[in-house]
Amino acid sequence: MEKVAATARIERLRERILAEETIPRDEPELLWARSWMATSGEPWNLVRRARATKAVLEGLTPEIGPDDLLVGTFSRRTLSSGERAELERWRSELSPAASPVWGQRAHMAIDYETLLRRGLSGLRQQIALYRQRLDLTRPDDLERDAFYRACEIALDGLRALFGRYAAACEREAAQTSDVGRAKELCELARICRRVPERPAETFHEALQAVHLTTYALCAGQLMLLFQLGRPDRYLLPYYERDLAAGRLTLGSAQELIDCLCLMLSSYTPRGLAVGFMIGGRDASGRDVSNALTEHFLESIAHTRMAYPGIGLCWNEDTPSAITDRACELLSEGLTHPAIFGDDLITRGMLEAGLPPAEACLYQHSTCVELTPVASSNVYVASPYINLVQLLHDLLGVGPLDAHGDAELGAERSAAFASFDALVEAYEALLADTIRAAVVEQNTAQMTRYYHGGFPLLSCFVNDCLARGLDIDQGGARHNWIEPSFVGLANLVDALVAIRRYLFEEDALDLAQLREALAADFCGCEDLRLMLLQRAPKYGNDDDEVDALAVRMTSYIASEVRRYRTYLGGAYHPGFFCWIMHERLGRATAASPDGRLAGQALGDGSGPAQGRERLGPTAAVLSATKWDHTPMLGGIAVNLRFTRSRRPEGFVQGLRGLIETYLRRGGMEIQVNVVDTETLKAARENPEAYRDLVVRIGGYSDYFVGLSPQMQAEIIQRTEHEGL
Repeated sequence: MEKVAATARIERLRERILAEETIPRDEPELLWARSWMATSGEPWNLVRRARATKAVLEGLTPEIGPDDLLVGTFSRRTLSSGERAELERWRSELSPAASPVWGQRAHMAIDYETLLRRGLSGLRQQIALYRQRLDLTRPDDLERDAFYRACEIALDGLRALFGRYAAACEREAAQTSDVGRAKELCELARICRRVPERPAETFHEALQAVHLTTYALCAGQLMLLFQLGRPDRYLLPYYERDLAAGRLTLGSAQELIDCLCLMLSSYTPRGLAVGFMIGGRDASGRDVSNALTEHFLESIAHTRMAYPGIGLCWNEDTPSAITDRACELLSEGLTHPAIFGDDLITRGMLEAGLPPAEACLYQHSTCVELTPVASSNVYVASPYINLVQLLHDLLGVGPLDAHGDAELGAERSAAFASFDALVEAYEALLADTIRAAVVEQNTAQMTRYYHGGFPLLSCFVNDCLARGLDIDQGGARHNWIEPSFVGLANLVDALVAIRRYLFEEDALDLAQLREALAADFCGCEDLRLMLLQRAPKYGNDDDEVDALAVRMTSYIASEVRRYRTYLGGAYHPGFFCWIMHERLGRATAASPDGRLAGQALGDGSGPAQGRERLGPTAAVLSATKWDHTPMLGGIAVNLRFTRSRRPEGFVQGLRGLIETYLRRGGMEIQVNVVDTETLKAARENPEAYRDLVVRIGGYSDYFVGLSPQMQAEIIQRTEHEGL
């Protein structure tokens, strides 16, 4: 596909969104609160929640920017003093009195294909047929009828929101003196009058229906982080039809796609992430990369933002031009796309019980957590488990308190007659921790079953309507929970050091180690350097070291597999961290790998920061010695390269490295090409680097908006020059 440049409109939109560091969401919460208090007599909880969703969508103030080709974002209006007092009373007195509704939300992609193909009118017809079959004298059917009524109410709210935007576009068109802009606004009004009530017919209609429905799910249900699934698949028929009819050019298509990507940033707060995936195979095994795949890749260069997080699903049949372009974008310092191993992930989905037609349609659900498109009620990263603190618990070193001090536990050296005995004790403690996490997460799922409910969302998730069950009550096909384990590299490095210096060389005893860790190596710098620099480290293709990673990951996978969720789904582990490696590390005492107290843990599934001693190839070899297939909770392997000193042939070398990782069974790899000098300059002069994007622990974010601790962690990562 011929490349087209970003338009002036896209540059203006980008600058506008970059300047908006905070995204107000007070108006939806106020509208929800008013409805909730006004419907206290409603006997059906789902209907009451549907009425609240409808009230929000009917009351939202439409926000339309001067360059918008797609509409739908949070209003910037400031609440009046009376509204502010009303909202504060709700937050402080009324909302806390409600029954708890816990557990992970969103982090999923709805059934956009059905939205575009059938429209809201088609969904209403389907609901009406289901209701006709009910016998309301039967308790189960009475409950299903309440669910269907709730869905109808919520869909009415969605229709009203599109109508409000249509009316707002018409008002602005009448007021502007810019003839070209008036024409654009009239077309937007026409589109919002038509979709999603009726099936989409054009590319622009399809994009607007997808975008505003996604925004409505966020605003109307007071939750964020809905993903767009596989837009290069479900938008392709509209794109091809419009190109053939002359209604669309490559340039206008690219501009609309760029607008869609920027609009996602317009209502996603800093520190979070939304995105979609492109490329990959279909159920028959055929690679389905297409012209839209290339358009979405090109949007990365045009928007140059932290969001959306675009994941490229790579397989051996991915067109070479697409792989090359992805590597070119990364080499230029852009942090997207992340590259995912399509065949491995599909195999993992098949092993999880999905049929081929669904196994190939997965979504990275913000960072790298994997969920089935259109059918998911998956709790991702639930919870995060600190692998290093578990080792400390075993050694008798508590977490850091508010003053940065670590509690020293009782003497336990007699319990570990050998290194194997220590590892077995660790595994037993890990098993207890996983069991406790299962109880906690199943309790959260139970609160949603009894007190939750999202009827609008349920309209777009298989098989909620067919079963007559809300997503929170088991209507979705897949009800997984994905705990994520943080600090794998630190744990492996710590165990290696303990094995060598406590059990093989007898260089120190457990009491000495415990005291040194609790004291943050104060007065023991030689000991810390011995642990940090002399002990072998994960990430350097050392089979003896990496075998511990194999053992730990295999044990976690087998232990997690034992349990079921409250709604009957499975548990699937992951080894990514979002920003939790920094948060958990901040509360963790110095560790036996030589890490100081409070420092971040490893940023994903690769080596810990600065410990790749033999280059990036050795790092990816170590990271692929253990089986990624069952880790549907997500795996992130980070690599950072210098930008100013890239060698000749860097792009092809990077491609070779990425493909090596994927062919060896790697799930996901992400690349940051940025100099340490640039990062330090951005820390000193943030205003000059407000759009500097870096890779974190599975997603990208703006460097200057990170905490000082996270900025230090990014700088500490190994900066590779060669490949």
